[in-house]
Amino acid sequence: MSESPKISRRGFLKVAGGVAIAAGAGIPGTAGAKEPRGAATLIDIGRCDGCPNYEIPLCVAACRERYLSRVPEPVDPIPKLFPRGKVEDWSKRKNVFDRLTPYNRIYVQKAAVSGDGKVREFHIPRRCMHCDHPACATLCPFSANKKHENGAVVIDPDLCFGGAKCRDLCPWAIPQRQSGIGLYLHILPTLAGNGVLFKCDLCHERIEKNELPVCVAACHREVMTFGPREAVFAEAEKRAAETGGFLYGKNENGGTSTLYLSPVPFEKLNGVIEKGPGKPHFDPVKPRMAETNALAKAVLLSPLVGLAAAWFGTAVAASGSEDGKGGK
Repeated sequence: MSESPKISRRGFLKVAGGVAIAAGAGIPGTAGAKEPRGAATLIDIGRCDGCPNYEIPLCVAACRERYLSRVPEPVDPIPKLFPRGKVEDWSKRKNVFDRLTPYNRIYVQKAAVSGDGKVREFHIPRRCMHCDHPACATLCPFSANKKHENGAVVIDPDLCFGGAKCRDLCPWAIPQRQSGIGLYLHILPTLAGNGVLFKCDLCHERIEKNELPVCVAACHREVMTFGPREAVFAEAEKRAAETGGFLYGKNENGGTSTLYLSPVPFEKLNGVIEKGPGKPHFDPVKPRMAETNALAKAVLLSPLVGLAAAWFGTAVAASGSEDGKGGK
């Protein structure tokens, strides 16, 4: 079995901070939530041709090049969860790019829509919607998931325990899990967590430096328009009015930072696309935060005390061992 990664003081402090925020400061609800700001993306479905001259769509290839190596190799063998937890291992399937995986944060969904005696083919880049008020971030027990001022919803792999509450809460089940990596291995690897969840982070580090997300920069047909939220929303409304198009993402789940523009109704697209794990739908979505309540939040927070105590004990022991070695 591969040796588990060592526990660093930095990792412990990040986890302890997350526990303090979630358990001490409490989990905010929708009341008093800030108005959405930052950047947004308009994805014009009518412009995407799926990059027929390339083995992989350019947006997908650029994203994979940036993130493929950022997922650590899992331990071998991966601990099996008790009593019936499912191990999710994509480390031997890194070449899958026709759905979302921990190694594939964007993919191009295909749709063939019939109407007026003909069939129109569409190609739809799918990735995280980066919701304005994401339940996945608000209700993460260890504050591993965060909505940033720039509009990005980002999972911190150093804090994630792989419990997949974010995926359960996401209306599109976007986050994907890789078992056998992360903090849960240091606590109760057969009982706590199950790896780390990964998804599009909107190239958060790049946009902090005023650079475009790699998927946007790589597209040769200007399918994606990325910029300040108000300008992108205004452009989306303008194009929809001029073409008689349809928008998705403006109101779904209380609003998102990703807008889709389609020349055909999304009900038609949703009726023909392949849906399932790693392949999100285009259903209407009510705000998930409105469905949560204080009891649900308390249930989500209940693992904090036990897990924090276990982590603290392990971290202190490891720290003491390291200090002892350093004193010799």
